[in-house]
Amino acid sequence: MSKNKPSAAWRIVIIVFVVLALLIGISYMPLSKWTNGRLSNFNLFGDILNIGLPEEVEMPGAFIDPMLEEAIKEDKREIDTTAVADDAKPLIAIQPKKDGNQVIIEDYSESGHGLERLRKAFDDGRFARIAVIGDSYIEGDIFTEDLREMLQEKHGGSGVGYVNMHSEFPGFRKSVKQGGGKGWKEFAANAKHDSKYMGLTQHYYKLTSPTTSTYAGTSAFTGNDSWNRSQFLFISPVATEITITDATGEKSYPVTASDSVQAITIDGNTNKFDVKVGNTSVVGLGVWLSDTKGVNVDCMSSRGFSGITLGKVNEELSKQMAKYVDYDLIILEFGINAMSAKQTNFDTYMKKMVEVVKHIRECYPNADILMLGIGDRGSKHGSEVHSMTSCPYMVDAQREAARRARCLFWDTREAMGGEDAIVEWVRQGWANTDYIHLNHKGGRQLAEPLFKAIEHNLSK
Repeated sequence: MSKNKPSAAWRIVIIVFVVLALLIGISYMPLSKWTNGRLSNFNLFGDILNIGLPEEVEMPGAFIDPMLEEAIKEDKREIDTTAVADDAKPLIAIQPKKDGNQVIIEDYSESGHGLERLRKAFDDGRFARIAVIGDSYIEGDIFTEDLREMLQEKHGGSGVGYVNMHSEFPGFRKSVKQGGGKGWKEFAANAKHDSKYMGLTQHYYKLTSPTTSTYAGTSAFTGNDSWNRSQFLFISPVATEITITDATGEKSYPVTASDSVQAITIDGNTNKFDVKVGNTSVVGLGVWLSDTKGVNVDCMSSRGFSGITLGKVNEELSKQMAKYVDYDLIILEFGINAMSAKQTNFDTYMKKMVEVVKHIRECYPNADILMLGIGDRGSKHGSEVHSMTSCPYMVDAQREAARRARCLFWDTREAMGGEDAIVEWVRQGWANTDYIHLNHKGGRQLAEPLFKAIEHNLSK
């Protein structure tokens, strides 16, 4: 028996060393990048040892947009610079603008009149519409739900604005009760799609089987329990019939064959809107639940996008959609999926976003454009979490993009508190432990300073 003890002990030692070797090997693997964000990077020893391991390690939760990676590789080709101002200079560090402790909107527009279109809408008593286009930072209507509520409490209006045709996680969004729609197949700008259907939402839906998408009001936010205008925008190459159910009951609408955008618009107060479509030739562009007065804020989120896919938005389609749903202000919230630890050069991304702003202006010439800088993002520095070293460089690039594209800019990171702000936000319970994304509480904390910045600009 005693002769077997050393052999058993050595087997345990060998097993331990093999397991340790495997764990160390996995710690070096960029799992998040290899799996397009589906798996998180693993680093068991990052909190204990720094020997042979990176000084700064990205937290899981975001990854580089593959389309941006491809653009960086192909950056030798000539980039369209017609949108660049004549006096544009190389990237420069500009201090965020403040009024006391309040971070205000930086105005790089040609007119210097800031939110000119939005201001005129409010002055004239006309219904104003705002689109917030972004990545997973605003997914589930986080941040935008509170910005909408604050604006509607000040300027009037009701409803949640844009809602897609089907959601795999409808309960995540608290501002609307969404269900059904399983017959719709989603197409997105970062995957195989038909460019003639690609609008500002960067998503469209084709019918695979007859289906009904349902939408209902909620009391979670002021003005979301009901609304006064319901719209379904679509393209129907063949004649068909679409059935709508709202507070007044069910009604069928004949649809003529057309390759252009059509809309079913129903005015009248309602707390529900069901869209039943049976013809598989119909392409769904989205549902808008809003008002005929006041203001609304559309949340258009796309997980993993860097913003450069907005250059694929179809101009003709946008102009057709604008006949039914036009915008006074378009807010761009991107950047998380365009950065990595220790990266300091965002020149390609900056130039691409200049092109994006120019293209969005061509699609929606009446809208002011506001670019948001990234929120603070954390990474592992040894055993501690601090702001990613790339953050100020990305904010600098985004500010420069706004300056060259002659649009508006707001420093989100500075509004959060600047360096290491995300660490405090996680401690306060306002952000997730990926040290990137805000939760619903954090969304409200961030919406308030942006609301104040918008009101400050409108009062000028």
